[in-house]
Order: sequence, then structure tokens, then C-alpha cells
Amino acid sequence: MRLHSLEVTAFGPYPGTESVDFDVLGADGLFLLHGETGAGKTTLLDAIAFALFGKVPGVRNDARRLRCDYADNDTLTEVKLELTVQGHRLRLIRGPEYERPKKRGDGTTKQQARASLTWIGDPPGGYERDGLIRIDEVSRTVERLLGMSAEQFFQVVLLPQGEFARFLRADTQEREQLLEKLFSTYRFADVERWFRDRRTECFRDLEVRRAGAMRLVARVAQAAGEEPPEDHSADGEWLDLVAARLGEAETAAREKAKLAGVAATTAEQELTKARELADRVRRLRNARAELAECERMLPQQQEWIAERAKARRAVPVVVANRGAGQLQVELEHATRAEEEAIVAATKAGFKRIDADEAYLRAESARLTEEAGGLAQLLEDAKQQKKAKLRLTKLIDADWAAEEKVTSLEAELVALPEQIKAAAEELAQAREAAARLDGLKAKKAELTERMRLRKRLGDAEEHVKSAEAVLTKAIDAHQQARDHSLTIRARRLDGMAAELASRLAAGAACPVCGSADHPAPAHPVPGAVSEAEEADALAMEQDAQNERARAERDHQAAIADLAALRERIASGDDSSNLSEVDKLLAETASLAARREPQSRLVGELDRRSASISAELSAAKQELASLRTEREQIGKTVEMRQKRLDPARGEYADVRVRREHVLLSAAAVTELLRARGQREQLAKRLTTQRTEVHDAAISAGFTEVTEALDAARDELRLADLDRMISSLENKEAAARAALAEPDLADIDPETSVDLEELAAALTKAREIADAEVAVLREAERRSADVRALAARLRAEWSALEPVEVEYADLAALTDVVNGRGQNSRRMSLRSYVLAARLEEVAVAATARLSRMSQGRYSFVHSDARGSHGTRGGLGLDVLDDYSGKIRPAKTLSGGESFLASLALALGLADVVAAETGGALLDTLFVDEGFGTLDADTLDEVMDTLDELRAGGRVVGLVSHVEELRQRIPVRLRVRKARTGSRLEVIA
Repeated sequence: MRLHSLEVTAFGPYPGTESVDFDVLGADGLFLLHGETGAGKTTLLDAIAFALFGKVPGVRNDARRLRCDYADNDTLTEVKLELTVQGHRLRLIRGPEYERPKKRGDGTTKQQARASLTWIGDPPGGYERDGLIRIDEVSRTVERLLGMSAEQFFQVVLLPQGEFARFLRADTQEREQLLEKLFSTYRFADVERWFRDRRTECFRDLEVRRAGAMRLVARVAQAAGEEPPEDHSADGEWLDLVAARLGEAETAAREKAKLAGVAATTAEQELTKARELADRVRRLRNARAELAECERMLPQQQEWIAERAKARRAVPVVVANRGAGQLQVELEHATRAEEEAIVAATKAGFKRIDADEAYLRAESARLTEEAGGLAQLLEDAKQQKKAKLRLTKLIDADWAAEEKVTSLEAELVALPEQIKAAAEELAQAREAAARLDGLKAKKAELTERMRLRKRLGDAEEHVKSAEAVLTKAIDAHQQARDHSLTIRARRLDGMAAELASRLAAGAACPVCGSADHPAPAHPVPGAVSEAEEADALAMEQDAQNERARAERDHQAAIADLAALRERIASGDDSSNLSEVDKLLAETASLAARREPQSRLVGELDRRSASISAELSAAKQELASLRTEREQIGKTVEMRQKRLDPARGEYADVRVRREHVLLSAAAVTELLRARGQREQLAKRLTTQRTEVHDAAISAGFTEVTEALDAARDELRLADLDRMISSLENKEAAARAALAEPDLADIDPETSVDLEELAAALTKAREIADAEVAVLREAERRSADVRALAARLRAEWSALEPVEVEYADLAALTDVVNGRGQNSRRMSLRSYVLAARLEEVAVAATARLSRMSQGRYSFVHSDARGSHGTRGGLGLDVLDDYSGKIRPAKTLSGGESFLASLALALGLADVVAAETGGALLDTLFVDEGFGTLDADTLDEVMDTLDELRAGGRVVGLVSHVEELRQRIPVRLRVRKARTGSRLEVIA
């Protein structure tokens, strides 16, 4: 990486734009950056860091205050850096985020951060020629090209004030944190963490498996009915003992269950024999009781048999009598029907109700024939009715069509005049619309001029007020400036005494660098402190800012007043606003009618064409209606002449035909009802004779006697059931008494079944209990065998997991600096120790040269005090004494040499380690004031070696001797209004 140019604007103490041409400064390979304390030397290094990474080194980045307080509000804070990295030249431009005054109104607004990267020449592969403008993309690209992060760059390129002296004296933990940032050994920490996480994960898995095995042990003990071993000593031998005990218990239970089963079977056989004897005794007793009951019921049985015989003989009489009753009911219905038919015939106009059958049949035929003739005229009557309705509608339509033709003719005559009037109004509306924009512009101009006249007085008052404020601010600033100059002069008078008060015995003088202070200055009367001077400067700066703000406000007020007067003078006052408003309203109202009038003209034109077509169609329709009306009228008249004779005295043919049909139906019904009544009367007389004959044939003297002997079906069924029941009981009892197995049975025999049943129940309970014990023993044995197999498999699977965890835990302890790791060095510390050893080798070459062979670095991997981790110790070998001494024992100048050598060596190792770009530019910030002349020569020789290798080295220092040794210098001059740069060659 080689820097070409740097340009800062409103950055740090630089209020304007300052440029640095590193190609000119670095032409000789070495240049000096010097200036007063606080002038902004380190700020230039911060600007380089900010342009590259968007941040500055150390705590200055936390303050986030990069904008110059002296800069004008309109000047943007910006840093431009042009450099070459890996053969590609590029330009970086960055601006920080800061608060700035609002351009309009009071208060502040946030100026957003920005960044851009522009390629000067061909870009690297994979990049567009247009460059980058996103902040994150610019930062990632810079880190990728440099091959290092911002923290690494700050350490190896911008060798900061005191950083490596602290690194040289730091303890192991602090040194580890810095080296870890520089060499990016976070991945080794990730490896350590991975081992710890893997060990934890493996331990969880192991614990889960152990818990599973213990649960199986508990389940085996539970299944066996025992307590699990309390000392977790369960193993295969314990499982064998449990299985043996369960086997013995199962054998004993099986023997007891067998004996109990035999006893239960014997008791059951004895109870079965007793039950069979009791059943035979019961059957014998029941048969004898049934036979005695049948003998007692014999008289009643004979009465039931006689009653059943008489009822069966009366059945034919009952059937014949039921038929006579049915015929009597039908005769009554026929008589009522005849009476109803007589009433209907009378209502239909038939007079001869008592006529014989022949007359009634002839009259029915005549009426039916007459109705058939009238049916042929029904269709003509329907058509006649429809024709009359159509004729009425045609008359109404004729009147409506004639009125429509008259109306359309009148409307067609009036349309031309309406079209002409609408067209004239449309032309007026269009003319008004054309004038409307001009009138609106005229009104706006007059309104704006009136507003400007109202603002003119306020603007004049504002100018006067701003002028008074400006006068007051000028006076205040002049007073503050005079006070500040007085305070500064008084402090300069006492500066020597102030510097002398800070001297410490043996410490280097910040002015001359000497450790001896023979005649320090004494305080003078009236001397002021640095804080009082800073307060005075702050008051002057505030007054100056207030004066600048008042000047800007005054100039702005004058400019506003002049602009108002110019705009008012350029207008025309000949028109009156009220007249323009009135004319504008009238014109707008007229113009608003343009669209409605345009639509009205179109509608009238379309209406004219439509009316002409409608009038022609209406005239054709009227002629058609009149022709159809004349034709239908003639047809109605001819048909009416045929229908009038047929309807007679009735309203029409249909009504007369309905009356004839009604008369014919009434006569026919009367003939039918009368014939049916006479036939039923004859059948009833015959049926009654048959009932009497049936009673005599059945052996009864009267019909009433037969009907009294009759029984319904339900009673007959009951008689059959009761007679059969007694007969069946007697037969069953006699059959039971004849059975062989009852021949030798004494009905008085007594059998005690309850005692035998109780004995059987007790035997069965004992057998069931013994079987339950056996089943429980079998279940326990089966459960234990299954669980034992699972437990042995779990122990087998757990064994390699135990071995794996032991190996992983031991390796994790070693990687993390514990266990068998005797040096107590973690993997990350081991890698950092190797890198530190490389740094020590590289730094020793330069330290030996600068110390004239006296000092060299020694890397130590010994453990720290109280058993703390080791591996990052860094001591110094003193060749004069031949002993190794801690770096903290070096003097101020020696510490600077060691720090510089360490910084240069670290830069070489980090650059080689990261694979980054070749670092052609290097900055060393402060520390040279602690060196004597000879040592300074050695340091300069070392820096000359760096320059001879093609690097450009920039030194930041106050030492006067360096200004004499280095001809090319960049001086930073500090002033009350900010700092500026000056190149001295």
C-alpha cells in the first residue's frame, strides 16, 4: 500500500481544505510531521484511518467528534485519500455523521455519513468500473484489498503514541487481547469453544444414557418386587440372582395351584351328584301335585266342553244373520240415495218424478243428445269472445297511435328553434372559457402585489432590528477578543513557570528533553491558568459565532427588503382587484355552462333524427291498426248471427249446454237409485228366510236361542286353551310318574345343597388365589427377563460412550490449558505464543542494531504467578550482564527503542501473516525525545534501512534535532481560527 495524496476539509482542527502530497513528501523516503501541541498532527493520521475504514484509532473514535468547530456551516466535512493497493489505484472520499444548523429556521439537523470509492484505472477482477457508494461495501472492499482489519492497520501502519510501550510492559492477558486482534486467532478460540460444547453435549448424552440404564435397573427391581441397589452396583451377577429367586418362587406357586385345582374338582363332582338327586325328588313331587289338580278341575272341564259344542252349532246361524243385517243397512242407504236423486231432478226442472222406468230412460237419452249438439257450437262461442276483446284493444290502440303522431309532428316543428338557441349559448360559454385563464393570472398577480405591500413594512422593521443586533454583537465580540488577548499575554508571561511546575525529578523535559532541571522558573504575579485561557477563548469564539450569525441575519434582511421593493416596482396597478373578482366570477359562471350546453346541442340533434324515424313508424302502425280493426268487425258480426238462436233464453251457448247436461244427469241418477232400492228389498226378504231355516237345522227352536248360544272367537280360543291345558297337564304328570329313574325315589327324601355349594365355593376361591399367585410369578419372571435383556443391551451400548466421553474430556482439557497440559496453555495461547516468538525474532534484529548489540528479545512460555496461564511472556536479554531481565526495568529511552523495534517487527509479521498488501507507507508517532544523540543515530539508521527497502516513513515528533536531520517536513501551524498545513523541503 502506498499513499499518494490526502485532502481534508472541515476535519478536526482544519476549518478549510488542506492537502498533503505524499508523492512529494515521500520522494526521499522519509519525512517529518511536526507542529505545536494540539495543532493536529495526529489528526492527519486519523484522517487516513477514517478515509480507509470510517473510524479513527483509540478512544477518539468513541467521541464521534470529527467536524471542525471553526468551519463555516455551509462547508461539508470531508476526507479524500488517493492510494495504490496491490497495483490498483483508487480514490476514497468519506464524510462523517454530524449535527449542522438547519438552512431554514432554527435548530439543527443531522448530516448523514457518506462514502465513495472510485477506481483510477482498471478495477480488480469482479468489480465494476463505476466504483462503490455504499458505506459497508466501501469498507469491505478496503479490508479485502489491504488484507487486514482496521485494528491491525492501526497497529502496523500507524504506530501510535505509547501503544507499544504498554504492550511491552503488559501482562499475559492484555498482551493476549492485542495479539488476538492482530493475528485474527478467533478461529482457535472457536475450536476451544467447539471442544467444550462437544464435551458438554457428549456429557448430556452420556447422562441421558446413564439415566436410562438406571431407570431400567429400577424397573427390573420393581418387576421383581425388590429394592434396587442403593450404591448403583447393579451388574450382570445381580441380574442372575434376581432371575434365580423369581424362578424358585414360580415353581412353588405352580405346585400349590395344582393341588388347589384337584380339591376344587372333587367338590364340584359331589355337588353335581347331589343336584341330580334333588332334581328327581322335585320332579316326582311336582307330577303327583299336577295329577291331583287335574282331578279337582274335572267338573269345570265338562262344562267348558258343553259350552264349546253349542257355540260351534250356532256358527251357521250367526253368519246368515250377519248377512241379513248387512242387506238391511244397504237398503237404508239406497232409500236415502233415491230421495236425494228426486230432489236433484226437481231442481233441474224435471216434473214427472213418479214416471215409470221406460219414460225416464227415454227422457235421459233425449237430453244427452241435445247437449251433444250444443257442444259443436262451444268453439265458435270461445272465438267470438276473443274476437270481441281484440276489437276493443284495437280501438284503444288506434286512439293512442293517432295521439302519438300528432305529438311527434308538433315536437318536430319546434326543434329547429331550440337547436339554434342552444348553439348560441354554447358559443358564448366557449368564449368565456378562453378568457378565464387570463383573468385568473391577473387576479393572482394583484393578490401577490397586495401581500408584498403588507410585507414591506415588516421587512423594513426587520432590517432595523437586525442592524441593532449586529452592532451589539460587534461590540461584544471586540470586548471578548480584547479580554482573550489580555489573558493569553498574561499566560505567556507565566508559561515558563507553568512548564517548570510539571517537571519531575529524573523525567525528561518536554521542551529540551533533558532529565536535569538546574534552574526551573518561578510563578509570576498575575499569571493565569490554562483553564482560564480556554474559558476566555471559548467566550471569544462564542462572541465571534454570534457576530457572524448577526452579520448573516442582517445581510439576509437587506436582501429580502431589496427583493420586495424590486417585485413591487415591476408590477402594474391600473386594475382594481374587486372589478377583476367580479368579472372573473361572471366569466367562470358562463364558462361552466360550456360542457352542459355542448351535451344539450348534441342531444337536440340526435332527438331531431330520432323523432323523424319515430313519426314514420307511428303513421305505419296507425294504418295497420285500422285495417285489422275493420276485418275483425266483419267476422264478429257474421258469427253472432249463428250463435243467437242456439243460446235461447240463456246468456250464451255454454250456459245452456251446462243446464241440459245437469238435467240429463239428474234423470239418469233417479233411474239408477230407484232400481237399486227395489233390488235390495227383494234380497233382504230372501236372506231372513235363510236365517230361520239355519237355526232349525242346527237343533235350535228359535233364532234367538241360536244367537244366545253363539260365542266370539276370543271366547272360543279361551275354551280351547283351558280344555287343552288340563288335558296336557294330566298327560304330562302321568308320563313323569312312569319314568324309570323315579321308580325307586322316595318323595320324602331331603338333600342339603347349600352346604355342598359352600364347600365348592371355598375350594374354588382357594384355587383361584393360588392360580393368581402363579400368574403373578410368571408375569414377574417374564417382565424381568425382557427388562434384563434391554438392560444388558443398554450397558453394552453405554460402554463405548463412556470411553468416548473420557477421551473427549481429556482432549478438551488439554486444548483449554487444563488436565495433562503442564504449561496450562490453551490452543489459542499456544498459537499466539508461536506468533509472538516470530515477532520477537523479527524485533530482535532491529533492537540489537539500535542498542548497539546490547539488547535482544526473549520469548518465554513459562507459567505466570499463582499458576496462571503462560506462553506470552516477553523479556529482554542484556548482553552486558548476560542475564534476562523484565522489559519493565528498561529506561525511558531504552523502552522507546524496544517499543519501536517491537512495532516494526510486529508490522512485518502481521503483514506476512494476513497475506495483505505490501506496506509501503509507515507512520511512527512520538517518543524520540527520550533518546540521546547516539541512540537517535542508531534509530535513524534503522529507519533509513526501512526507507532503503522502498518504504516511505513518516515521523511525528516535537524533537528539534529531527527537524535538522530530516529535510522534508510537513508542519502543522495552529491559530485561533484553526490549523493549516505547510510543506517545507
